[in-house]
Amino acid sequence: MSSDRIAAHFKTLNLDDVPRSRAGKNRKIVVKILRDLAHLKEGAALRVPIAELGNTKENVRSALNRVTRGAKLNVATAADAEYLYVWNARKTS
Repeated sequence: MSSDRIAAHFKTLNLDDVPRSRAGKNRKIVVKILRDLAHLKEGAALRVPIAELGNTKENVRSALNRVTRGAKLNVATAADAEYLYVWNARKTS
């Protein structure tokens, strides 16, 4: 039996210390938008100032899209120079 050991290239840690969720830089704004969407009346949209996004509207839209697809929510977005608009889209059969 050989006692030759190969040195590890990376440090190790216990699995309990491994982060298990994705908490990207857009998490706070996406959580706020989702919370407001949950209480939004049908036929209404959220108007989120782009200046409050904390990132580009494209990056926030992508993050919102990933989360809503994962949660099977039907959400639509639009944008102009000042605002990101978000609403609950009607489900298509």
